[in-house]
Amino acid sequence: MISHKETENTRVVKAAWVVGLATLVSRVFGFIRDMVVAGFFGAGLATDAFFVAFRIPNLLRRLLAEGSLTVAFIPVFTEYLKKRSKEEAIELAGIAFTLLSIVLALVSVAGILLSPWIVMGMAPGFSDVPDKYELTVFLTRTMFPYIFFISLVALCMGILNSLRHFAAPALAPVVLNICMIASVFALKDFFADPILSLAVGVMAGGILQLAMQFPFLIKVGVRLKPNFHFSHPGIKKIERLMLPAVFGATVYQVSIFINTILASLLPGGSVSYLYYADRVVELPLGVFAIAVGTAALPSFSEQAAGEDYERLKGTVSFSLRLILFVTIPATVALIILRVPIISVLFQRGQFDAASTVLTAQALLYYAVGLWAFSCIRVVVSAFYALQDTRTPVKIAVVSLLVNVVMSALLMFPMRHSGLALATSIASAVNIVALVVILARRLGKFLQKDFWTSVTRTIFAAGIMGVSIGIAGARLGWDSAGAFGERLLFLVVTIAVGLAVFAFSSLILGGSEIKALLRRRG
Repeated sequence: MISHKETENTRVVKAAWVVGLATLVSRVFGFIRDMVVAGFFGAGLATDAFFVAFRIPNLLRRLLAEGSLTVAFIPVFTEYLKKRSKEEAIELAGIAFTLLSIVLALVSVAGILLSPWIVMGMAPGFSDVPDKYELTVFLTRTMFPYIFFISLVALCMGILNSLRHFAAPALAPVVLNICMIASVFALKDFFADPILSLAVGVMAGGILQLAMQFPFLIKVGVRLKPNFHFSHPGIKKIERLMLPAVFGATVYQVSIFINTILASLLPGGSVSYLYYADRVVELPLGVFAIAVGTAALPSFSEQAAGEDYERLKGTVSFSLRLILFVTIPATVALIILRVPIISVLFQRGQFDAASTVLTAQALLYYAVGLWAFSCIRVVVSAFYALQDTRTPVKIAVVSLLVNVVMSALLMFPMRHSGLALATSIASAVNIVALVVILARRLGKFLQKDFWTSVTRTIFAAGIMGVSIGIAGARLGWDSAGAFGERLLFLVVTIAVGLAVFAFSSLILGGSEIKALLRRRG
């Protein structure tokens, strides 16, 4: 007989596979996008301006949608599905969609008007270069309405995920990346500043991402209609959960702001080096870590709504084991192959060998924090499922203070690499504190099987690292070699590493790889 624990773990694995594969497609197109951007625009004035401008609506998306409303919405929506009816849950979704649309429209207008001051606050160092500052302001105004469309996409994602539909929301970023890539090739010659073509692509992508959600909502029986019943008790509950979640998301984003501000004070290109390195780290983070967090939140919410805390503890532990099974070997590979990875992905056109080395330095220090970045998503989701949005805020404040102090200490001796290391250290403090507090609330949930699993994974990753080193030494790396030679080096070393890690895990009796291989069972 299959236990509840096994059934829920299977659901998480299956959902994680769906989200992970969809996200992998998105990431591949994202890297193609970044390769196009790096090739045409390099790492300099224009790209610094674009990345800062694009970060602003993305920041607000995380504050108003993914970072607050969505995480507050899913547990309440799931509670209505479990304890009331689907009709009442859909009514709640319609009200939330209406309210968010109004808020986002006001935010978009305000952002366009206040762009000069927003850019000054985010990148004060840009004011010393008038052309750079003016371009950033213009790009910010052009892309600010993106917040309206992408935040509504995030809410649709919450609705679909709660109903156990994961593919469409995870694939939505593919549309954005395709629009940005196409806009560069089709429109760059029509603008005095070719980088403006990317801004047009961003807006087109936002509109199309939202449009593609509605057919899938209709398929699962959800038709969102304007509903102004803002005094609905479910909305009131979401608002109570959302306020501390907004503050918590704000604290996290302030940390990103600090890095952007400090990077803008460092030599030109620092913002871009950090951006490109972060994009590489986001591959394992997005393809599996965020996939597991996304897949697990509906399960966490259902278990919490039913007050089945033993099953909740088991699902949290299993989700963390899955994440570490991927992120530990990914960390080893990123550290060893950091220069080849950056070289193959970005070294072309204006992005030269020196840019590769400087970006690889940032990648090294981001990689050491990958395990923490990944685990935070799952543990915070457990708090949200318990409808506790206050505790993650308190810990986020502590993490922010650690980041500020470490950034100030490390940025001058290590420059942009110091900012990446500070982020990793702060994230480690964050996850350790969250795990300790969650264990006090639920009871010990990281049992012997968890630590045995992590030990096996570390050992297998160590064997993998040695094999990558041996394969790399035999092949020989040449930063100045032809692209085909560099690509072959990277493909072979990664393939060797994956094969050795998988074989080692199976020999050591790893249950995680067996669970992943049995995903259809």
